[in-house]
Amino acid sequence: MTARHIYVDETKHRDYLMVAAVVLGEDLTTARTVVQGLLKPGQRHLHMKDEADGRKETIAKALAAADLHATVYDAGRRHRTQVLSRAACLSALVSDLATSDVETLIVLDQDDSLMQSDRRLLYRVVRDAGREATMRYEHRRATAEHLLGIPDAFAWCWAKGGHWRSHIRPAITVQTV
Repeated sequence: MTARHIYVDETKHRDYLMVAAVVLGEDLTTARTVVQGLLKPGQRHLHMKDEADGRKETIAKALAAADLHATVYDAGRRHRTQVLSRAACLSALVSDLATSDVETLIVLDQDDSLMQSDRRLLYRVVRDAGREATMRYEHRRATAEHLLGIPDAFAWCWAKGGHWRSHIRPAITVQTV
């Protein structure tokens, strides 16, 4: 089986949600073409909060139509802090991914204030899952890794709910953590 790339972003709009979008290695070029095609001239990356409603709808529908898939890890308000919510989501993500021997790269949207705690947690949970040889993780900025626009868009739509959620629903699996 081919390698898989997991692009991860979060939203704290109402409750804490983390979205992990899966792109298989052989689909990377297609996914990049889709995301690049959604950027306006001069735009450095997709970020739903910066878009007008019409563009948000176009982006959501295009990503769902591109046969992209993601898991929403919904921590809700079940954890005392957002740091604990994030840890629960990342732990669940690694646990889900560890059920397969497929080479996996997890790419997290870079937040400098969370990198050290993410690395400590991911080192531990990847090791505990016995996947040090097949699972890697790194933080990248959305301006450098355009595919981080996928989980950003899915997270935004899911958090908003209603018709926004309906645009992406076929592409989403939900896990409560």
